[in-house]
Amino acid sequence: MKDARYLSPKAQEAIRLRAVRAVLNGQSQTQVAQTFGVARGTISRWLKIYREKGEEALLAKPRGRPKGGKLKGWQAALICNLIRDRCPDQMKLPFALWTREAVGQLIERKFGIKLSVWTVGRYLRRWGFTPQKPLKRAYEQNPKEVKAWLEEEYPRIKQKAREEGAEIYWGDETGIRSDHQAGRSWAPKGETPVVEVSGKRFQFNMISAISNRGKMKFMIFGERFNAEIFIEFLRRLIRSNEKRKIFLIVDNHRVHHAKKVSKWVSRHKEEIEIFFLPKYSPELNPDEYLNQDVKTNAVGRRRSRTKEELMGNVRSYLMSTQRQPEIVKSYFRAPAVRYAM
Repeated sequence: MKDARYLSPKAQEAIRLRAVRAVLNGQSQTQVAQTFGVARGTISRWLKIYREKGEEALLAKPRGRPKGGKLKGWQAALICNLIRDRCPDQMKLPFALWTREAVGQLIERKFGIKLSVWTVGRYLRRWGFTPQKPLKRAYEQNPKEVKAWLEEEYPRIKQKAREEGAEIYWGDETGIRSDHQAGRSWAPKGETPVVEVSGKRFQFNMISAISNRGKMKFMIFGERFNAEIFIEFLRRLIRSNEKRKIFLIVDNHRVHHAKKVSKWVSRHKEEIEIFFLPKYSPELNPDEYLNQDVKTNAVGRRRSRTKEELMGNVRSYLMSTQRQPEIVKSYFRAPAVRYAM
């Protein structure tokens, strides 16, 4: 194969995209590097870019200085303040997120200056903004409970697991909807934006559990999440863990606290114990990052025509991820959950 460095920008873009997709679909980085004639370190770098900034960051960039007007200092300051303090819909713009297109329209509306998306992107990076995946954080969250969890409760659980030879898993359940929209919004570096979502088509549910050793278990189901389904998942989790005791950390969903579940767990206390995160604190659960991954890459980037097709896509994606422990481990590297590594 011709040295990739001497290919056209578009051809290089195609190689980057195909290489990343090949790794995500289960091939090893070494195999992919050999297939596309690049160094293994290059594949690792492309994967890092993809996970941090999304597929868009792998696309070819136009060469030369972008055409378009310039912003004066006071104009740039005003745009920065508007992006920090307001959402696009508050500015009467037809966007849910601060994308480059949304910022470009804001600039044109305010100052009559039309900029290309590339120029807008250059400005945003210069101003210290980065494209980020929006997260939701409940206002009901109690900071004192979160602090106690991080400094006292979780360290105790971790020590108890060592003493009993147990393995810690983090579990969560989520609804998968066919109308999920994947996207990133520009925001100041380190400040994650918030977005509300709506819409309804066909859907189903999944429950999963991951460990910081790279293990992952999951179950997909069509009915409403209830105590019977949760208990069935616990049975499967126990069977799959090679007779090693499990400490499962979950949120405060009412099903997790159901009497039927509590009685079942008490009868199997030699095999499993359940612990609960602080209320309204999904960002402390590493399994949330698996949920985001699935919704972004198995749902949001591939439209399904039927419920069965969507379930098949999600199941295939989860099985591929299950075979790649390093990807599962990467969910624990997000800043909010590094304490769980």
